[in-house]
Amino acid sequence: MLFKSLISSALLATSALVPSAVAEDLPEIEVVGNKFFYSNNGSQFFMKGVAYQQNTANSSDVSFVDPLADAEACKRDIPYLEELQTNVIRVYALNVSLDHTECMSLLQDAGIYVIADLSQPDESINRKSPEWNLELFDRYTGVVDLFQNYTNVLGFFAGNEVTNDKTNTDASAYVKAAVRDTKAYIKAQNYRTIPVGYSANDDSDIRDSLADYFACGSEEERADFFGINMYEWCGSSSFKKSGYESITKQYKNLGIPIFFSEYGCNEVSPRKFEEVGTIYGDDMTDVWSGGIVYMYFQEENDYGLVSVSGSSVSTLKDFSYLKAELASISPSAAQSSSVGSASVTSCPTSTSNWSAATKLPPTPDKEACDCMAKSLTCVVDSDVSSDDYEDLFDYVCSKVDCDGINGNGTTGDYGAYSPCSDKQKLNFVLNLYYEENGSAKSDCDFSGSATTQKANTASSCSAYLKSAGSSGVGTISGSIQTTKHTGITKTGSSSKSTSGSGSGSGSGSSSSSSSTNTGSSSGSHQISLGLATKSLLVGAVSIFGFGLIFA
Repeated sequence: MLFKSLISSALLATSALVPSAVAEDLPEIEVVGNKFFYSNNGSQFFMKGVAYQQNTANSSDVSFVDPLADAEACKRDIPYLEELQTNVIRVYALNVSLDHTECMSLLQDAGIYVIADLSQPDESINRKSPEWNLELFDRYTGVVDLFQNYTNVLGFFAGNEVTNDKTNTDASAYVKAAVRDTKAYIKAQNYRTIPVGYSANDDSDIRDSLADYFACGSEEERADFFGINMYEWCGSSSFKKSGYESITKQYKNLGIPIFFSEYGCNEVSPRKFEEVGTIYGDDMTDVWSGGIVYMYFQEENDYGLVSVSGSSVSTLKDFSYLKAELASISPSAAQSSSVGSASVTSCPTSTSNWSAATKLPPTPDKEACDCMAKSLTCVVDSDVSSDDYEDLFDYVCSKVDCDGINGNGTTGDYGAYSPCSDKQKLNFVLNLYYEENGSAKSDCDFSGSATTQKANTASSCSAYLKSAGSSGVGTISGSIQTTKHTGITKTGSSSKSTSGSGSGSGSGSSSSSSSTNTGSSSGSHQISLGLATKSLLVGAVSIFGFGLIFA
């Protein structure tokens, strides 16, 4: 379910940067083998979670409400989460310019962890024209910087249902690159080890390969956990009838923790949550680490546990049934000392249903992109709107080879400058056209859309430019930038949408999220497709809400 309304925010009259964790921190949750454990005593951690993010109803100029920046709402809702014995909430989009200190402290006092999506509706990997670029990396690391100091942050999702069927498996290469680089950034900053994973939809054509893909490869590349948005158990069912038995068998050898990142089919109402006893029973707990119920707030899609009106909360029938079911569970828990390292999962082979390359896109490197941009003579005129870039890309890329700025998640071919900004990539191909046509002034005009500048190549840039080659089809080993974000600038819970790609779930029923959308594309004009689809994706966020977008 995506979000819909934003409360206007006020400026924070303080010079505070990233907030410090309070004295009585919750123990960190760590990954050992295919399970989660409390770091202080080694006992197994099972998620008893609730998705917690409200749609931005009745507002057309905002893309989401940050649920952890509204202290009054947290004070209102946390007692109800405690009543459900909640130990983790999932949030789908966070505003890095807001203050989250009070909500995070309240959650900590209640013994509640947070698992957060790193993207937001207008800054996420678009499954139709996937990219892993400087802008997205900056967004992801901004969330990491702001939340790394809270020990009740269990982990981060690098994507939610980005690949959602067999037509767009190429997009998973870009999400896995995001996993790789976010993990590397956390390590480079000497932050505590925070798991980074992925949340998938339940598509029978790809779900096995999708899980294997994110769980395979080196420690640096693979995801630390895998979530699946599961809506197969509807009404009265059973371990076998629901399909839980078959998926448990499918994932029994997965080398990383797996859990239901959303569950709670609403085809039968009220939801009695009879699946809870099975999820936390002996048939599943050796493979699965619990799950997250979708969702706290009652909205048009009818998945809510409570109805909220201002400061008033009314529990619904679903709430009472879930409370009773969770109160009755007693999962058999392992100890970290008795769990060995899980065997590394093998990467899936290419089939008619799965075609994501194991070779991942390059790490976005601002220094390399800046070096390239400064070395050019022919560049786009500063008066040209970014809305007009698409036409320029289409024209120039019909005249010159644009492989240096494009990527293909199926073949594993990525241009050295594919992670750079749209403007930098446009400048590169304009200059390529200019040079290939003789470098005459008339070759850098494009009906007044381009101009010349004095090229400047610093000595520190020579290695980058040589590795990339004149056409940009070489390989640059991007380095992780370690400049931290400045932190809080204001209070409140609003976040205005500017552009981007929504996200969503869609299995058997519905759900919520923030990490990409729409078809698939591996063609040569990937960048122009990305620009063209932004407004459509923001619209999808407003219509469907976080989590439940059907393919």
